[in-house]
Amino acid sequence: LMVAISDLIITCPCALGLAVPVVQVVAGGLLLRKGVLLKAADGLERLAQVDTVVFDKTGTLTRGRPELVSDGEWTEQDLEIASALAQHSSHPLSKAIAETASSTEASDVEEVPGQGLRGIVNGKEIRLGRWDWCGVEASQSGEMELWLKVGGRSPIRFTFSDQLRADAVRTISALQSRGLDVRILSGDRASVVGPLAEQLGVKDWKAECLPAEKVTELEALKSQGHRVVMVGDGLNDAPALSAGFVSISPASAADVSQTAADFIFQGEGLGPVVTVLRTAKAANRLVIQNFGLALAYNAVAVPLAVAGLVTPLIAAVAMSASSVTVTLNALRLRLMA
Repeated sequence: LMVAISDLIITCPCALGLAVPVVQVVAGGLLLRKGVLLKAADGLERLAQVDTVVFDKTGTLTRGRPELVSDGEWTEQDLEIASALAQHSSHPLSKAIAETASSTEASDVEEVPGQGLRGIVNGKEIRLGRWDWCGVEASQSGEMELWLKVGGRSPIRFTFSDQLRADAVRTISALQSRGLDVRILSGDRASVVGPLAEQLGVKDWKAECLPAEKVTELEALKSQGHRVVMVGDGLNDAPALSAGFVSISPASAADVSQTAADFIFQGEGLGPVVTVLRTAKAANRLVIQNFGLALAYNAVAVPLAVAGLVTPLIAAVAMSASSVTVTLNALRLRLMA
């Protein structure tokens, strides 16, 4: 009877059952203190397997607070009409125009992801968005821009200036030094994305991507055997975030993007992206170690218990010690990440 009791105690799979959850709890708490919210329970496990990082540009690599440039191409009346539409969008460029607080109201406003806005202002159909959305044949400008189409008038251009996030170059370099393939998928024109990619040291980039095209690119990478983490913030990025093997979004992102993301980070920098990846790798190593410790415990303790060499008291102490061991090992994550 004593041997049977010892066997039951010693074979309690506490250490094995704690191997993964305790690491996830420690990792989640650590990330939360560093301003990162872990939404998906298996997010860390998937993130530890990625080999490619894909960034959106506007609002992700850049600060996402573009400023409207007064270049003489538009009038105050044009700005007021554009603002009436822009107030219905969360896109960074639209927000920059909406800050002018137009007193004009727009009706029947519809936002088409990857294209722009359309609605009725003063009885006229108005469009605000990409150059082709507003009937412009081509735009080779190297500036960030939105076009306004008012009825039958010629399209009017608004240009903007935006800055890279302060640590963008450092973050990209850190990711590349870890052996990750870094790419950019942007809805902006090549004349805007190209110089930025060169500044960041990113060789693989694609411009003028519609939301569906971003998804297609991610699916193509997946078919090639890559495991991709998508980092984006806009309404247009939501499908791509869902298509990624893992997804990360800033706290400033549109609600739909935050809903689709596995991780959400706060702050003005991109450093949390590196932090999350480093934490995921470290957590994965600790999970493997915990499984090893749990199996080693069972390999040694179970035969001893079956042979009648372990009393119930010693079995209880050994079982508790194994659980404490994997827990303490998981706490090492605070030093590793």
